[in-house]
Amino acid sequence: MLALTDAAAEAISALTAQEEGAGLRFAVQEESEEEAQLALSVVAAPEQEDQVLGTEGGARVFLDNQAATFLDDKVLDVQQDDEGQLNFAVMQQPEGEEQEQGQQQ
Repeated sequence: MLALTDAAAEAISALTAQEEGAGLRFAVQEESEEEAQLALSVVAAPEQEDQVLGTEGGARVFLDNQAATFLDDKVLDVQQDDEGQLNFAVMQQPEGEEQEQGQQQ
């Protein structure tokens, strides 16, 4: 299951705070055997078939079926660049290291 760093969970909560039930949605645009191009959007609610993940802090992530499969062993992080822009990054989960795990809702 996709894991979230604390920074990613805080960023998602901040991005979606204006609308109750909103979340960050991942959908696969294009997929090959080793990688996928993901579309990322802030949406008011999940699509009917989306997998819904949430954290104790209230961050919600919606994954379409392809994205859920691709991101199953990944961790979502966020980093701030020199200009203050937030950039989400998807990385392989380190083995044996605990991250804040998204909880299926």
